[in-house]
Parts: sequence; C-alpha cells; structure tokens
Amino acid sequence: MTRSNTFRGFSAALVTVALVVAATATGATEQEKQRRGVTNIVLVHGAWADGSSWSKVIPLLAARGLQVVAVQLPLTSQADDVAAVQRAIAFVDGPLLLVAHSYGGSVMTEAGNAPNVAGLVYVAAFAPAEGESPFDLAIANPTPALQQLRQDQFGFLKLTPIGIREDFAQDLSDSEQTVLTATQGPTAAAALSAPVSVPAWRNKPCWFVIAAHDRVVSPTLQAMFAQRMNATSITLPSSHVAMLSHADVVAAFIRRAARDVR
Repeated sequence: MTRSNTFRGFSAALVTVALVVAATATGATEQEKQRRGVTNIVLVHGAWADGSSWSKVIPLLAARGLQVVAVQLPLTSQADDVAAVQRAIAFVDGPLLLVAHSYGGSVMTEAGNAPNVAGLVYVAAFAPAEGESPFDLAIANPTPALQQLRQDQFGFLKLTPIGIREDFAQDLSDSEQTVLTATQGPTAAAALSAPVSVPAWRNKPCWFVIAAHDRVVSPTLQAMFAQRMNATSITLPSSHVAMLSHADVVAAFIRRAARDVR
C-alpha cells in the first residue's frame, strides 16, 4: 500500500469515528432533554383571584431554573379567559407545563389542547369533561363557599369576607386573608357556567393536587377528577388555596411533573 493510500484510509477512519462520536453525542443530548422534561411553566389562577395566587410558588420554581409565567385572567367569560391563556402559551418558546388552580382548571382544560402543552397540573381545580361546567359540578357537589357568594347587577360574583376567611383560605394568616379579600377578582357567573368542549386531559399527561380541607371545590370531586384522568396525585391537608398554604410541597410537585413529563 502506498503512502497516499494509507493516508486516505487513515483519514476515512477518522471521519467515521467523528461521525459515530457526533451521533452518540446527539443521541445522549436528546436522551438528556427527555430526562429533564420541560423548563417552561405557565400558571393559571382561579376565580376571585389573580396571578399573585402563585406568589409563593413562583420564586421556588425560578430558583430551580424554571421559566415561569403567571397568566392574568380577565374573569369576564370562559372565551376571554381561554384566549388569555392561549396568548401566554403562544409567547413560550418550546414545550411547557400548564398549571391551574380552581376555576382556572376548567380554563386550562379547554386551552391545554395547544400542541406545545406537554402536560397539565391541577391544583384543587375543576377538570370538566365534555359538556360539564364548573357551576354544574359545584351545584352537584355543594360546599360551604356556595352560601358566601354574592352577585352584583352586572352578573359578577364575589365571596364575602366570611367566605374568604372560613371557606376559601381558612388556613392562612389573618393578614393574608385580608389581602385576598381586598384583591379578589369579581368573576362572571357566565364564565363559571360555560361548558368545556374538548377536554385536554383526555390526551395529555396529568397531575393533581387534592386539597383535603377544601370548602370551595369538593375534595371528593377533586379525587374523582384525578381518578378519571389517571393523574399522578397527592393529597394535602389544605384549604382551597393549597399553593399558598403549602407552597413548598406544591412547588416540589410541579417540579416533579416538569421533570417527568415527556
């Protein structure tokens, strides 16, 4: 064999080795991406609330390198609220995990069909099936909070201060309850009465935080939701606002879902 042929053979071998190494590295990178899950989190608040519902959870997620967005729902209609979530989803570059509380679960159930939504996390939330609405589900599974709702002349509902302190956030401090009472977002009765058309939980992996002491959304109803969607679930000794009273545990559960989702 001549020197030139030897050199060409050696060069070809180097190229082959480089291609194998590159392919292996690419495969390892893809496996690592799958192992890591997603890093984008979109949070959806519920009725009689706003994005600050997640004020304790957001820093805990961000401290672990997750990119977090908290949606501000107008609470004027289901269509308006779904559109707000869809706009937030559209701003995210890459796959994401949707997390929702209370009525926000119904909104997420409709908006979560977007292709870049990798999974859904329900926190003491409604998860209606086709044709179901939060209002119908609440009437069929009544809780004490229903007696503390007041409707204005524009068709919007608010909870009384007693409702906030005894039924909505009974395990928070007095000062936190005062803030929630002052900042609660009036919610259109029509929004709560709107049925879901195509529930995203039918084809997305799901997680569920069940609040055992919830006096707004029945804990029994929450357990039914979790079971019928085959969700990975945990049960906390919490009021309706589990993300405020048990922020560490809820944040850890969201991180787990973000890690495990594919």
